[in-house]
Amino acid sequence: MSLEKVCIIGSGNWGSAIAKIVGTNTQQHPTLFETTVRQWVFEEKVNGENLTDIINREHENVKYLQGIKLPESIVAVPSVVDACKDATLVVFVVPHQFVRGVCEQMKGHLAPNARAISLIKGLEITSSGIRLFSEEIERILNIPCAALSGANIADEVAKEKFCESTIGCANVQDGQLWHHLFDTAYFRINVIQDHVGVQLCGALKNVVAVGAGFTDGLGYGSNTKAAIIRRGLMEMRKFGQMFFGDMVQTETFFESCGAADLITTCSGGRNRKVAEAFVTTGKPIDVLEKELLNGQKLQGTLSAAEVHEFLSARKMTAEFPLFNTVYRIVYENAPVESIVRDI
Repeated sequence: MSLEKVCIIGSGNWGSAIAKIVGTNTQQHPTLFETTVRQWVFEEKVNGENLTDIINREHENVKYLQGIKLPESIVAVPSVVDACKDATLVVFVVPHQFVRGVCEQMKGHLAPNARAISLIKGLEITSSGIRLFSEEIERILNIPCAALSGANIADEVAKEKFCESTIGCANVQDGQLWHHLFDTAYFRINVIQDHVGVQLCGALKNVVAVGAGFTDGLGYGSNTKAAIIRRGLMEMRKFGQMFFGDMVQTETFFESCGAADLITTCSGGRNRKVAEAFVTTGKPIDVLEKELLNGQKLQGTLSAAEVHEFLSARKMTAEFPLFNTVYRIVYENAPVESIVRDI
């Protein structure tokens, strides 16, 4: 049986943490995977040197995951075409706005039996409909795509602090293979078949986290945040049932990708952090992104705008008061106190 050839598309904070796991597991399962893992790294200059050269020499992504050593089996590649050539397992960890362009470059370069998994927490939501990023990957590359999401703050994962994550994969056999690729003693994987619910949770929880950050900025305390989390979880579940029906299982919201990820993100994620600073500093979101996120993008505010556009087209914003209030505070200058007053 031929070995699976793994490549990772993306190399930010989360992509680098995942590279540590994948690079280790491919070495521990030599009967399943080729040990060398190519990782597409968007080329940048760091102190006048190519980031890919630094990663391949120092085995560390000094820009996005400083202080964490990567396995020597991880090879940074500046060309996405070279990185994915003949790969059978493709791990997507890029900001969601780049998915389509990257996939178009990859067309025709993967192995015929390739499968993918999306670690991208977001949805493409417009007034006309909702598209999962796994569906976008499947459509462009004509390969099946699973999804991974959970209560996984990248720095903590990289430091091997225990956590769980959820893989949604319709094909049971592929799900077992993904389990071997990602599961470790500190990064525990549960595989379910509801790949739609896994991705829905990963996107919508970011909107709730923005609301939680507002309450932190206002100094409202733990009781208020708990109320925001509970109401947010209810709106997430309602959104899934209303627009995806039986494709989304209620049990998924109690997996790591659901309630656990929501709690983590509302406690320590970037969306919460920037939303708190929005209240305490009075600075615009885009300014705070540049100051606080080291080149990363905020997903919660973008998702709030997309969800609002989708719901507005259906005259259903009133059905989701928390989502709507987060949007109004960020984009319509509603008073921040609306986060408790108007939900």
